[in-house]
Amino acid sequence: MGMNDGGTVARCARCARCARPPIQPMPAARRPPAALTAYVLHRHDWSESSLIIDLLTREQGRLVIAAKGARRPYSQQRAVLLPFQRILVTLGRLPTGADGGEVQTLRSAEWGGGAAMLTGSALFSGFYLNELLMKLLARHDPHAALFDCYAATLATLADPDEARGQAALRAFELILLRELGVLPELNLVTSTQQALRADAAYTLAPEAGVVDARGNAELSGARLTGLQAALQHGSVAALQTACLGALPELKTVLRTLLHYHLGELPLRSRQVMLQLQSLQR
Repeated sequence: MGMNDGGTVARCARCARCARPPIQPMPAARRPPAALTAYVLHRHDWSESSLIIDLLTREQGRLVIAAKGARRPYSQQRAVLLPFQRILVTLGRLPTGADGGEVQTLRSAEWGGGAAMLTGSALFSGFYLNELLMKLLARHDPHAALFDCYAATLATLADPDEARGQAALRAFELILLRELGVLPELNLVTSTQQALRADAAYTLAPEAGVVDARGNAELSGARLTGLQAALQHGSVAALQTACLGALPELKTVLRTLLHYHLGELPLRSRQVMLQLQSLQR
């Protein structure tokens, strides 16, 4: 090299060939996929060895996943991918699924602890919860409070006290409707936004919210105000306790609301339960 007329250093013609190649940055370490807390809502066969599974996850909402090889006799996932058991899963991705929609592939699944398996009428109540979630909850729409309520409801359904189980179902229905954005403020008359009178009778209408009962299933203003306070408090146990004093009325009112939002399709889990009850009688 030498100096040119302008006083700057002149590069030799070979510099481009003899210079060392630039140092390439080290590739960043790939982070392992984060585990999701989940419950199995529904599963069906995909192939001779695999399953398509509807999951409820706390972090990402309702997902559809492909569990490859899960049906094989020696698969460790067979004993893990069961309804009503808390599991921890890690997922990959598939471009399309068996139904033409986006599906994620299951990488791993392990038991995450939880209550005992449901049996008897509690088992049908659990399937009822799962069917509600599958029909009313959009995919990839997380609701952490609803997930926590689902877990708490399963634990209460395992209790032999039938009244507590019914109160748990009503509390779950209330939180589900609230998370979907279709539950009115229970301490106000919806049309006027006036506070309820404690000793007056009210009901819930699908398109009108809280209205005067007028002979329909009646809930006192004090009862509805207590339910609203429990919802705002955020304690599932408190909401279950608030439901205990009006189980028949709440069952009628909430069933009407849910059927309105479900449309004309009946709930299969409820049909099966009614058929079994009829056979028992």
